Amino acid sequence: MNASSSDLAATPDPGRIVLLTTSHRVAPGLLSWPAWQVLRAADAVLCADGAHPQLPYLREAGTAVQEASPTAQELVDACAGGRTVVVVATGEGEPALTDGLARLAGSGRVSMPELELLPASYDLPGARLLDLVQVMDRIRAECPWSSRQTHEGLAKYGIEEAYELVEAIEAGDREELREELGDVLLQVVFHARIAEEHPEAPFSVDDVAGGIVAKLVHRHPHVFGDEKAETPEDVKEHWLRTKAEEKQRTSVTEGVPLGQPGLALAAKLASRARTAGLDVRLPRGEGIGYELLALAVRAEADGVDPEAALRAAARAYRDAIREAEGAGTEAIRAARDGHRDAEAHPGADTVGE
Repeated sequence: MNASSSDLAATPDPGRIVLLTTSHRVAPGLLSWPAWQVLRAADAVLCADGAHPQLPYLREAGTAVQEASPTAQELVDACAGGRTVVVVATGEGEPALTDGLARLAGSGRVSMPELELLPASYDLPGARLLDLVQVMDRIRAECPWSSRQTHEGLAKYGIEEAYELVEAIEAGDREELREELGDVLLQVVFHARIAEEHPEAPFSVDDVAGGIVAKLVHRHPHVFGDEKAETPEDVKEHWLRTKAEEKQRTSVTEGVPLGQPGLALAAKLASRARTAGLDVRLPRGEGIGYELLALAVRAEADGVDPEAALRAAARAYRDAIREAEGAGTEAIRAARDGHRDAEAHPGADTVGE
């Protein structure tokens, strides 16, 4: 027992490897307190990328960083004697190094240091939007098609993507919904990137986001202020009141886009009138348009989206058309097959006479 204890005491401490990861979506130098503690206490700090954005901030804080790309064995050797070596990971995460360490550990022939993965900075919710802005910026600069696009030229795509989003919602397809939301978001970022180049009134995606943030905060005083809202109706009242104050409109019809589909337009106007407490008699006239107007107003009063209702009915009509096409095809095929059978056996219909 004493000999065994002596042997254990003589075994050198294999040390510790800390793989420090950072997010490029967080400003360099903004590291967690545990990360700064490890960096300051380390015996050596290594980084394979001399242009890593964190290096100037680490050095400014007094941390000596060596530009080095050691093999797994070299790193293990550097930790011998209980030393702590921190590896500041590159954007790829050092897969070659970690694979090499895994092979050494699996061999069973090497006394391995303690290996710790320490995230030094984390992505906040929405951080991937920064990636989208950067990708869009590069595409705008380098893609022959994207670099020539204008707001006017892209307008039709915005409409198409919005309709495809609605279709995904109505179909209940979660994967399709995620994709279509991305396509709609692309339209926003694309237009914002184009807007940066305007010679007289440029604005950026940050201006767009800042504007909608300010609008949401102002129109939700029950969330960000002292007002109370117990029901959805209370919330809508707050929204309409603050919106009226912002826009200073003289009519409830202002701001209703007349270019939207007819049923949606009629329902929107009816909603504005009903919310304002206006008793408006429907105009009377000849033709299907006035009948559709009356149906749209009735649907809105009943809490039904007339556009969605018509789309649902149209899908049922589409299925009926396909069913009729299938039945017609089967009838034609059956008739054709019967004709061929008659030609093959011309006397078959007279057997028994």
